[in-house]
Amino acid sequence: MGWELDRFDATLTGLSSATRTAYRSDLEGFAAWVSRAGVEHPSQVTRTTLRRYLAHLTTRGFARRSMARKASSLRRYFAWAASTGVVPADPAASLSVPKGPARLPRVLHDDELASLLDPAASRAGAPPADEPTELDEHLRLRDQAVVELLYGSGLRVGELCSLAPADLDLPRRQALVWGKGDKQRRVPLSQPAADALERWLTRSRPQLVDTRDPQAPLFVNRRGNPLTPRDVRRILDRRATAPVNPHALRHTFATHLLDGGADLRSVQELLGHADVGTTQIYTHVSTDRLQHVHRSTHPRG
Repeated sequence: MGWELDRFDATLTGLSSATRTAYRSDLEGFAAWVSRAGVEHPSQVTRTTLRRYLAHLTTRGFARRSMARKASSLRRYFAWAASTGVVPADPAASLSVPKGPARLPRVLHDDELASLLDPAASRAGAPPADEPTELDEHLRLRDQAVVELLYGSGLRVGELCSLAPADLDLPRRQALVWGKGDKQRRVPLSQPAADALERWLTRSRPQLVDTRDPQAPLFVNRRGNPLTPRDVRRILDRRATAPVNPHALRHTFATHLLDGGADLRSVQELLGHADVGTTQIYTHVSTDRLQHVHRSTHPRG
């Protein structure tokens, strides 16, 4: 009541659809939380209310990055609300997340990565599964291309789901990706990814989608509908030995590049980060990995 989120959302024209959806979800979550304390209008929100909300998120175990985005949503909303007269003053000015230890990205172990890239080999010796159907084989080729792209090119799951066949240049092993803020970048394709995409495009995709439709996405589900991030999570769950978030493959991609000697600026470009400071967290991950190797393998480690 009185939050006017539709009016606020209409002002977010410079943000990607994913960011706008996240902001809307953040604000609806905040409105639901304060309503339990009897706050039904944004004009009743005080700075103390906002600080208590962030403290509540801390106790719920939210990562600092998630909390930072939620704080950003609140700052932007209340700045707009104050400028339009929805609230008399902005209670969220300079609102920041309480400091705490940063959570390092999770990097997959070699055996976890192997199970995703080649699940049949990682499950050798297991009881034989039912004979795969023709549809199962089509989906297997799709799943292989999805995993190879996530790890081989470090794509965000939303970037992968929005790809179209026209975005691929398989002879040059490149893909045109739409990243955050609708920014384009070209990413290289690994040879395994290019091979997996070739098999999916020529053998299986034509069996699941009308290839004459120029609007048809690169990846579809078994019903021919666009693949969603939730679908991708299910793909990984089927192939992995333990639960894996699609973003862990992106983290692993970046860390393996740095472990192999890539410079930070190149990794920044490949990931599509606007600020190199975002990429720098992977240097800490890479250093931690090297320290672990030293401690576990050197006689005086």
